[in-house]
Amino acid sequence: MNAPPPPPADLLKTAIAGVTVLADPAGLLVVPEAGVLVVSDLHFEKGSAWAAGGQLMPPYDTRATLKRLAAGIVRHRPQTVIALGDSFHDLRAGDRMHADDTATLAAMVSGVSRWIWIEGNHDPAPPPQFGGEVHETVELAGLLFRHEPTEGEARGEIAGHLHPAAKVRRNGRALRRRCFATDGTRLVMPAFGAFTGGLNVCDDAFARCFGGTPDALVMGRERVWPVAASSCVGDG
Repeated sequence: MNAPPPPPADLLKTAIAGVTVLADPAGLLVVPEAGVLVVSDLHFEKGSAWAAGGQLMPPYDTRATLKRLAAGIVRHRPQTVIALGDSFHDLRAGDRMHADDTATLAAMVSGVSRWIWIEGNHDPAPPPQFGGEVHETVELAGLLFRHEPTEGEARGEIAGHLHPAAKVRRNGRALRRRCFATDGTRLVMPAFGAFTGGLNVCDDAFARCFGGTPDALVMGRERVWPVAASSCVGDG
């Protein structure tokens, strides 16, 4: 039997609890053996929520996020898409979406065999008009998918919520980028939404999950770079 071809050079191949996954520099995770594409913290309509609160932001974050997600789906052609919670910035986000964006998202959901919305803290009840399944957690391909990572040991867990970012200093310069956070037994996804920030992997929130600073799979412009926990520094 012929071995499967190696992944494209921009995808980083690693394993979570023995399950092969591919980290995409766009901030997506692929489980190739199961045809699964994972995305986290889309935060649709965060811009309009801020605008309603008096912070004037360009109202194009949802459209930009949809465009990037559509490109990822075209590239990886998944059978299943799992959105790991906080897909919508609040419970009224679906009502504020432009009609064109609403149609784009509905078509995107119906265009794959299975679309799973994981309940998040921002969207415990994702809008039903877009279709797809809604679950608190899902077990698939030997992995457990949820929104908020468990504190303490959680083998095979893939979660979001924390918006990980890594800061690295080299040759007197510092670089801070979004990343996947992992210790090889579990993984926390980067936030995908256009207006989402990042929490440093040296923060105590990650230590409570991983027992220390996790390794970072840092999202570069053209590939994902593995960075050991020992090379990550705090923001202070």
